[in-house]
Amino acid sequence: TDESLEQLEPAVHQYEESLKELRDVIAGYKHKLTENTAAKERIKQKQTAIDAQKKECLRWENLHELIGSSDGKKYRNFAQGLTFELMVSQANHQLQKMTDRYLLARDLSHPLELNVIDNYQAGEERSTKNLSGGESFIVSLSLALGLSNMASHKVRVDSLFLDEGFGTLDEEALEIALDTLAGLQHEGKLIGVISHVNALKERISTQIELVPQTGGRSIVTGPGCIRL
Repeated sequence: TDESLEQLEPAVHQYEESLKELRDVIAGYKHKLTENTAAKERIKQKQTAIDAQKKECLRWENLHELIGSSDGKKYRNFAQGLTFELMVSQANHQLQKMTDRYLLARDLSHPLELNVIDNYQAGEERSTKNLSGGESFIVSLSLALGLSNMASHKVRVDSLFLDEGFGTLDEEALEIALDTLAGLQHEGKLIGVISHVNALKERISTQIELVPQTGGRSIVTGPGCIRL
């Protein structure tokens, strides 16, 4: 340059001031970067804690969905559902002894209600409300026997009394029911049947009969019955 030192000194001072300002800016950016790195680490830790809390909340949400309600109804249904599942299993065990056509299953939309799987209709599942009289009797009998098996773990159940129901059975269903009851009798259980179906008289040797009399009265005849 052709300029003298005295002419260049002001420009040097100006450049030095600009450099100092730029260094201050760089230092500010470095500080912000340091703070940003530290903030990212804190966010990462908080995100880990949030993910753990979300997992815990999901567990409680699922539990609430299963059994939670202010009146306790869901919990009751949940607990009853466990027992109901066991009873269905026991009932199916008894049902298979009577027929290979039907199986019982819990209704998915109503956990404390039953559906019937009909193996003769390609496994079609239908409500027990659509069963015929004979089908209902067999299903009810299997449920009663399944329930007695559940109770027998704590209390011995040696007797079973059936009140009516045989009048709705066709010949095949009647044979199935009677064969099942005969099998229970051979196991040492006392089976009592209350019915007006004449076909039962041929299969049951020990009978107590209620005979209507005039005047609206009746008399009881049979083994162990005496007139007082």
